[in-house]
Amino acid sequence: MSNGLKDALRTRRRTIGSWITFPSEPAVEIMARAGFEWLALDMEHSPIDVAGKHVVIIGGGDTGADCLGTCHRQKARSVCQFEIMPKPPAERSELTPWPLWPLQLRIESAHEEGGIRDWAVATTRFTGDENGKVKQIHGMRVGPPPKFEPLPGTEFTMDAELVLLAMGFTGPVRGGMIERLGVELDTRGNVATDENYMSSVEGVFAAGDARRGQSLVVWAIAEGRRAARAIDLHLMGATRLP
Repeated sequence: MSNGLKDALRTRRRTIGSWITFPSEPAVEIMARAGFEWLALDMEHSPIDVAGKHVVIIGGGDTGADCLGTCHRQKARSVCQFEIMPKPPAERSELTPWPLWPLQLRIESAHEEGGIRDWAVATTRFTGDENGKVKQIHGMRVGPPPKFEPLPGTEFTMDAELVLLAMGFTGPVRGGMIERLGVELDTRGNVATDENYMSSVEGVFAAGDARRGQSLVVWAIAEGRRAARAIDLHLMGATRLP
């Protein structure tokens, strides 16, 4: 038993904004919507218009690329896209051989159209104008995961009249429960488990993204069911769960 948390299935997700501090000044109107919500809007009647604006996209992946493409369609003045992860290799990494999902640089059609793309960058704060509109973004370069340690002397400030959040999953939050439980992590920063979904701490189980990393919801559902079966077996010595 650890802090009374025995035989519990734990799932965690990194929260959007965990790398950003929002000041108490009015300059907190960064985006009422995350990038994927903006993309779901009717563009002909969208309250968000990037035409002629300096735009910053925080995050990559499919959502980041779609945000970039829409910025091109709406004729943004400039677009910069930052990712906190280091730049992937041009070719498939030896660390992810088949059949693993390949770690390599992906260039979508939106990237070919233009915009600045940069990696190993963390956003630290925003500043705004007297009307509470974002005016600048502040950031710095960071080291590799899972710590993403800030690199002194790399701080920068740039103009940003609109910021889109397209931040993805970089592993479960280390602070809090995971730290207190003292469970071991794998090389990707996820909770390491055995074949029965039990972590290195007896009676503590993990499943889904917390265990396997970013994936599809069908995997989360499947692993949740398997973990439930493993927990039932652990508690009861037998199980009727499929």
